[in-house]
Amino acid sequence: MAQRESWATRTGFILAAVGSAVGLGNIWRFPFATADGGGAAFLVMYLAFIALIGFPAILAEFVIGRKAERNPVGALVAYGGNAWKYVGGIFVLIGVVLLSYYSVIAGWFIRYFLEGFRGSYASHLTSYNGDAQAMFFDISFGMESVILHTVFMALTIGIVALGIRQGIELAVKVMVPALIVLLVGLAVWAFTLEGAGAGYSYYLSPEVGAITANWTELLPAAAGQAFFTLSLGMGVMITYASYLREDRNLAKDGVTIIGFDTGIAFLAGLVVFPVFFAGDIQPDEGGPLTIFVGMTEAFANITGGQILGLVFFGTVVIGALSSAISLLEVVTSYAIDEKGIERWKAATGVGVLIYLIGLPVTYDIIFLEVYDGFIDAVLLVFGALMVMVLVGWVAPKAAVDELEKGIGDLGTTAQAWVWAIRVPIIIVLVVSLYLGIVEYLDVLEAFSEWLSGN
Repeated sequence: MAQRESWATRTGFILAAVGSAVGLGNIWRFPFATADGGGAAFLVMYLAFIALIGFPAILAEFVIGRKAERNPVGALVAYGGNAWKYVGGIFVLIGVVLLSYYSVIAGWFIRYFLEGFRGSYASHLTSYNGDAQAMFFDISFGMESVILHTVFMALTIGIVALGIRQGIELAVKVMVPALIVLLVGLAVWAFTLEGAGAGYSYYLSPEVGAITANWTELLPAAAGQAFFTLSLGMGVMITYASYLREDRNLAKDGVTIIGFDTGIAFLAGLVVFPVFFAGDIQPDEGGPLTIFVGMTEAFANITGGQILGLVFFGTVVIGALSSAISLLEVVTSYAIDEKGIERWKAATGVGVLIYLIGLPVTYDIIFLEVYDGFIDAVLLVFGALMVMVLVGWVAPKAAVDELEKGIGDLGTTAQAWVWAIRVPIIIVLVVSLYLGIVEYLDVLEAFSEWLSGN
C-alpha cells in the first residue's frame, strides 16, 4: 500500500474543508433552495439544521476518519465491521454521481464567465429577445457544454493527482481566500444598489406562519442543503480527517469550518437577493436555473453589469473547483487505500469514469434534476443517518475516545454529544429521509414522462 499523506498545516486542512463546503453548494444551490423555500423561512430552518445537526454530524465524520486513517469504506469497516463496507460504498457512489453533474454545472459557469468577455449581458439577452432562460438552454447544452465539462474535470484531476500537500492544499490556499474576498466585495457593491432593500427583506425577515405551514417541504430541503453545503453524508469530511494528526482539536476545527461555511452561504444570499430585486427579478421561479437566469437578467439591467457579472461568475468557478477536488479525493482515496493504485492513476481513472457519467447532463436538464434529486433528497441524508447510527449506537466509546484526543476529558459534554446523535438527530434525519424520498418520487415521475415523450 502507498504511504499515506497528511496535511502540512492546520490552515491547509481548514481551507480544504471550507473549500469543499463553500463551492456550488453555497453560491449556486443555496440561493435557489432559499428561493424555493420562500426566502427567510427557509433560512431560519437551514440555520437551525446547521447549528443543531451540522456540528454534531461533522464531529462524527471527523472521529471516524481520523481514527481509521482510511477512505470512507475502510473507515466504516474499521469502526463497525465488514458489513459497513456497503455503507461506505454509498459515500463513494455519492462522490461519483455528485461530481459527474457538478462538473457540468461548473462548465456552465465558465461559459457565463466567458460570455462577459464577449460583450455585455444586455447585448447577449437582446439576441434572445430578452429571454434569459432561452439563452441558458441555448448555450448550456451540446458540444460546448461537453468541452467545458472536459476542461473542468481535467483541472480537477490534475490537482488531485498532485497529492494532498502539493495539489489540494496548495490550491485551496489560493482559491478559498480569493473567493471570500470577491464575495465580500460583491456584497458591499450589492448594498449600494437601488432596490436592494426589498431583497434584504425577502431574505432576512421570516414569517413564523410560513415556517409552520410549510415545514414538510422546508425540513427535507433544509436538511439536504445543510448536508450538501457542509459536505456531510458524502464522505468528504471522513476522507479529509483521515489525513489529520491525533493532536488536532476536532471540535475547534469543526466550529471554524462551519462558521466559515455558514458565513459564506449567508454572504452569497446578501449578494444574490439584493441583485435580483434591484434588477426587478423574481427569485422563486428558476429552480436550479435561478442563478443563471436571474443573475444574467439582473446584470443586463444594472449599470456596470458586464464587469460585475465577470467577477460573480468567476467567483463561482473558483468555489466550484475547490469543492470538486474534495469530491474526487473521496473516490481517489478509496482506489488508493483499498486497491493499492498509485495516486495519479487512481485520480485519472476515476476522473474519466465520473466525466462519462456526467455526459447526459450536457444533453438535457432533466438528467440534472434526476441526479441532484437523488443525491440531495436521498443519499446525502441516508449517508449522514448511517454515520449517526455508527457513532451513536455501534461504536460510541471509540468515537468519544477519538474526539477527546487533542482536547482532553470532555466528561458529560461527550455523553451529551452521543445522546444528541442517538435520539433527536437520528429522528430528524429519518423524517427528512422519508419526506425526501416522497419528493424524489415526483422527480422520477417527471423523468418517466420525459422518456415516454422522447
